[in-house]
Amino acid sequence: MGDRTEQLNDDQLRKLLEQIVQRYGFDFRNYAPASMRRRVLAILQQEKLDNLPDLQARVLADPSAFQRFVHGISVSVTSMFRDPTFYLAFRRNVMPLLATYPFIRIWNAGCSTGEEVYSMAILLHEEGLYERSRIYATDLDALSVERARQGIFPLGRMKEYSANYLNAGGKDSLSHYYTADRENALFRQYLMKNIVFAQHNLVCDSSFNEFHVVLCRNVMIYFNNTLREHVLSLLHDSLTTFGILCLGAKESLRFSGIESCYVQLIETEKIYRRMI
Repeated sequence: MGDRTEQLNDDQLRKLLEQIVQRYGFDFRNYAPASMRRRVLAILQQEKLDNLPDLQARVLADPSAFQRFVHGISVSVTSMFRDPTFYLAFRRNVMPLLATYPFIRIWNAGCSTGEEVYSMAILLHEEGLYERSRIYATDLDALSVERARQGIFPLGRMKEYSANYLNAGGKDSLSHYYTADRENALFRQYLMKNIVFAQHNLVCDSSFNEFHVVLCRNVMIYFNNTLREHVLSLLHDSLTTFGILCLGAKESLRFSGIESCYVQLIETEKIYRRMI
């Protein structure tokens, strides 16, 4: 095979992304260029192709190849109770606010394979709020959404997840929440009953409900400024007044069009409350 790096020229990449918008309605044109190039190169290798025209032909002709393309573009690093200080701050500062609501709607936007969804379900359960909560877990990648829906994770990662859980203020043992076989941990059904999994594209789709909490953590780091502003506006439109917006450690509302509508609840965490 040839040198794929040489074959990944900007004009061909733009054409590929334009054709995907026209064929499937998925718009990746405002993703950060460096991240997009890395991921497309990885997809070329996975598909055993040498160049972008061949990839374009395959993706446009074969919906399953397009699904693999979306999965490759949207792959992100995730884990249960990722950034434990965030979950500890959420437990101490946000849960008392949520306890004042008769019913709680939470949107986990960009849920990936679901580790952070089940983390939030456990947190709500331990604070006595899960029975009156509904978590909407969405991602643009249908393959990741299906994995999240199953609630099955590698058993080999449970030691790391258990340490995160305890550092996040866990009140039990993480093993209480799953059953294990030789390879996998299967999370218990009662944690799944109030979770709705669905495919949703932050770039193209609109707001679909009004939420008390929106979590969109470590998703926008892959977007350029135009797309980041679009997504922040969508998240803002999806929050109730006094609702909570949670971003990743490297994300911020600074210099955004909605910055003046929020106060940062905790100085050390990207947890904001909508005031207007």
